[in-house]
Amino acid sequence: MDAPNVPDVIHLASPCTSYSGRVTKRSEGARGRLSRDVIVACAIALADAEGLEAVTIRRLAQEQGVTPMAMYWHFSDKDSLLDGMAESLVAAVKLPEPTDQPWDEQLHGILAAFLDAIRPHPAVAGLALRRILTSPSGLALAEQALDLIRSAGFSDEWAAQAGSFLLCAVITLVGSQPGGAGHVLEGEARDQMLREKRAAMAALPPARYPNVLAAAPWLVACPDEDAYYALNLRLLVQGIKGIQPVAPA
Repeated sequence: MDAPNVPDVIHLASPCTSYSGRVTKRSEGARGRLSRDVIVACAIALADAEGLEAVTIRRLAQEQGVTPMAMYWHFSDKDSLLDGMAESLVAAVKLPEPTDQPWDEQLHGILAAFLDAIRPHPAVAGLALRRILTSPSGLALAEQALDLIRSAGFSDEWAAQAGSFLLCAVITLVGSQPGGAGHVLEGEARDQMLREKRAAMAALPPARYPNVLAAAPWLVACPDEDAYYALNLRLLVQGIKGIQPVAPA
């Protein structure tokens, strides 16, 4: 089988982003250094700030201070740009080295590494799936995860299904974190959104929805993101472990 045709690794650091994560115009001197890396980093920063729908070739050209045609030297269309963004996310995964720990603990470490890479970018986290099996970094992640799942006694088919589910579940966690729908909101806009959600919850009949009201503070917003992700990673791995077919020979 031919090796997948993949672009060079793209790094997230870019002169296009400020410390606040908002997109900023590049300097005149930087315009001459337009590259795939810079364009992708700017696209991710724009998605972080305004959502993925804001990312267009024309908008990025404006941010870079160039014409749209200059962008097409690096990306033929928006789909190829999305591929570049996906490659950047997957390349950021820092896989742990294999150890002598039980398979489920090592699998937890892999999922945690994947989470660390996509967690800062909830608006584009779902793009990572585009490059899992079509980039060196993604293939390394898949190989290591599948090896651990198969070592627990799962068949190749079950390992593939379980591995796919785990990666999709981590992406879903990032995108559906309580209160996460307002990830692009800041300051008064976010406070207003939370006030409206709390008011809607408070208006529910207590006799009919006692459990929803008891959990309302945590359903409206996520007070401790680290605890939220730690709990859900444990749930995912323990769920796979709970249906472990047989102990490996």
